[in-house]
Amino acid sequence: MRTRLPTMPGSAAADDRVRQRRMAAAAVIGTTVEWYDFYLYASMASIVFGTVFFPSGDSKIATLQSFATFAVGFLARPLSGVVFGALGDSIGRKKVLVLTFVLMGVSTALIGLLPGYAQIGVWAPVLLVVLRIVQGIGAGAEFASASVASYEHADTGRRGIMGSWPAVGMNLGLLLASATTALLGAFGDDFLVSVGWRIPFIASLALVAVGIWVRSALPETPQYAAEKGSGLDAAHGRSTTRRGITFSLVEVFRRDWRGLLVVMFVCLGYSSVSYTFKTFSLAYLTEYQGVSASTSSLGVTFAGMVAIIVIPFFGRACDRWSSKWVLRIGGILSGLWAFAFLPLLATGEKWSVWIALIVGTGLVVPMMFAAQGAFFSRQFPVSTRSSGVGTARELGTAIAGGGAPMLALALVTWSSDHSTTGVTVLLVAAALVVVIMTFGDQGRKISAEKN
Repeated sequence: MRTRLPTMPGSAAADDRVRQRRMAAAAVIGTTVEWYDFYLYASMASIVFGTVFFPSGDSKIATLQSFATFAVGFLARPLSGVVFGALGDSIGRKKVLVLTFVLMGVSTALIGLLPGYAQIGVWAPVLLVVLRIVQGIGAGAEFASASVASYEHADTGRRGIMGSWPAVGMNLGLLLASATTALLGAFGDDFLVSVGWRIPFIASLALVAVGIWVRSALPETPQYAAEKGSGLDAAHGRSTTRRGITFSLVEVFRRDWRGLLVVMFVCLGYSSVSYTFKTFSLAYLTEYQGVSASTSSLGVTFAGMVAIIVIPFFGRACDRWSSKWVLRIGGILSGLWAFAFLPLLATGEKWSVWIALIVGTGLVVPMMFAAQGAFFSRQFPVSTRSSGVGTARELGTAIAGGGAPMLALALVTWSSDHSTTGVTVLLVAAALVVVIMTFGDQGRKISAEKN
């Protein structure tokens, strides 16, 4: 039997560094797997599902129907955010991080096994919607849980960079999904539509197994463990001995409603921008500009590469200047880029499309994503942090993430000349919401922490 050596001065600091590195790895690997599955669905909904799961006819209408199944997944996310957020406050951050993998992995693999409309008729889109809802539940619980856990594992001066790691994983998932789509598209549209699209869905089971293994080895966050052990909410001086799902939800709506509003509207704004940039654009390029799926997916792949590089720098900027300012600047830049983004897409030229996607999805949106982990977590005390971030973030995402790209595509479809002016207005309005709501930051009221 091994004998544990006495703790030496400096050992605690070394242990903290090891714990934070493990949390960073778990956040990156976990969110990569979760968002690979989620973005893979988004890409295939834009390119393939209209043909596979809906009756043959007008391809533009079929694509809109396919987008509707993408939006349905977002309808499940508020419930997921509420339930799993409250679970994170009642049973711990670690257990919830593992549970999300089971939901996401099983539903994604089953989507890859679904027969198409030609085989089982109307049951094909029905079953697709059901599995999409389950997938949405898993994704809805994932990002908020990973962000809160990363934030609480961090030292005070490193909460910006630690809070940004889930955003790195998100973009790795985007990169992996778009690269997979581009690779499959290189074999031709017939291969992609017939059988190629199924391969990455089924193969995701192997990635899920890795994620479960990594997250199972994590300890509980020090802040949560300390507060649960003391039985006292340090921020408000209230007892947490009755901590449970109902208790957490009642407390967050009664005492922390301002933080809920700030997070929900900030998320609503940047989700509208993000999903319009990377989901609407794929369908618009395919249906109205004749750009191949391989070309547009490759542009998203390049954008993901850039995002992975810049997000840690934006995370460090949060530690230096505050997450509020990084988020605010990201909102301003995203509104300005809207005026260049759509004209670049409208050219249909490969390099113009790639520039539009790289700047929008690779630089501007990642600035907001990098800041959200620290900014959202600082809006709530430890006792209701998981409930607050999960509930508010998923409410905002549900409204915008599914609705914004579908509305943007509908605006172009309904326009007699397929104008993108309405999409520009949508993007600018969403960016303004982000900027305005950062002025409602509750961080100073919750604690004196910078991030």
